[in-house]
Amino acid sequence: MPKKFKFTRFTSFSLRDLLIMIAPMAVLIVAAGYFAYKLINPFPPSQVTISTGQENSAYASFGKRYAETLDKYGIKVTLRPSQGALENLQRLKDEDTDVDVAFVQSSSMEQGDAEKYGLVSLGTLFNEPIWLFYRANLDINRLTQLKGLRVNVGAEGSGIPKLLRDLLAANGLKDSAVHLSTLDDKPAADALLEGKIDAAVFSSAPNSSVIQKLLRAPAVDLFDFSQAEAYTRRFPYLSQVTLPRGLINLGRDQPPRDIHLIALTTTLLAREDLHPALVNLFAQAAVNIHGTAGWFRKRGEFPNAAATDIPVVPAAVKFYRDGTPFLQRYLPFWVANFFERMWIVIVALGALLIPLSRVVPPLYVWKVRSRIYRWYGELRTVEQAIEEVAPDKRKEVYPAQLRRLEELDDKVNHISIPLSFADELYRLRISINLVRKRILWLSQEKPAMV
Repeated sequence: MPKKFKFTRFTSFSLRDLLIMIAPMAVLIVAAGYFAYKLINPFPPSQVTISTGQENSAYASFGKRYAETLDKYGIKVTLRPSQGALENLQRLKDEDTDVDVAFVQSSSMEQGDAEKYGLVSLGTLFNEPIWLFYRANLDINRLTQLKGLRVNVGAEGSGIPKLLRDLLAANGLKDSAVHLSTLDDKPAADALLEGKIDAAVFSSAPNSSVIQKLLRAPAVDLFDFSQAEAYTRRFPYLSQVTLPRGLINLGRDQPPRDIHLIALTTTLLAREDLHPALVNLFAQAAVNIHGTAGWFRKRGEFPNAAATDIPVVPAAVKFYRDGTPFLQRYLPFWVANFFERMWIVIVALGALLIPLSRVVPPLYVWKVRSRIYRWYGELRTVEQAIEEVAPDKRKEVYPAQLRRLEELDDKVNHISIPLSFADELYRLRISINLVRKRILWLSQEKPAMV
């Protein structure tokens, strides 16, 4: 009974052969993409640590806002309180600490710190005025009048003790001429209000709860740096800012006059190995947090990439100059970040696919035809066997070769190939039949007469 023909064995193309052809190329492309991915590392770590400041300070307040912003992108932020800018800088210098980013004042930094410890700036965030509050019953209008008074200069880690000593020295006063103490900000404010000290120095943004409390306290006054311009000339890292009349309370006319202050600039400092995607997120958060108008800044004035003692990282400079990257305006951050970091690799792989796409079709044709052509070798072996057989062996060889042809024909009949190559298959079957007929003819031929 004839075997049932299986039409399902014939298709318009051979998926198996196609996969065999493209598999090595696909492995090559995947391997290249994987190594490029590991090298570029497009996705940032999921955790980052920020060194902030004392409790209730502006640094602590801003740190919480950065944490809230980065949390929206799945980045967990750990906030580590400190005494202030100097301690923050020391933590960044210390490789054994896990601090990645910190708030640092301009007076705390030197160019050598960046080169020696691998530090970069993410931008200048805001002016940080020097607030000198004193008991209202004292009449102080020059720093020389602090002689003999009890003055708190803040914790050593804040950097203010060194600054005030420099200011006193510029006024011809030695440290011993003033009774200096180093209380934290909140205890110092309480001590000033209770009359336990005569004056206290703070360095903070005006939104600090301690500063706000003292500005509204009738028992203390704010020192007016009437020589602010001279101080900024003597100390280049200082700038001059003005607290306008009535800004604290318009109804009560507080303050009753413009007050001149000197200020440091606060920078967001990081280690140079901070992931570029995190640099982008911190710059974006800085714009949202510090970009609005404030007591000592115009809208859009901060953050900026203005020259500081430590260079601003190029990624942050680009963000402040150009704004949000193009892809992030239309795609989620993680997707946009991936393409922004991997676009060179994607383009390179795309360029690699063009020549490979031209190689695949010929290889595919060769692969399919090779499944047919290999049987021509078997057919040739049969022909050689009947040509070289001795006369006395023909009765044994011819039937054996016929059986071999039957097996060959059966195998060929079961070859699964695309319909577009069916003509190749039928030519092979015709060739098999021709060899079969030749063997049958030779089998019927009478032996030659001797």
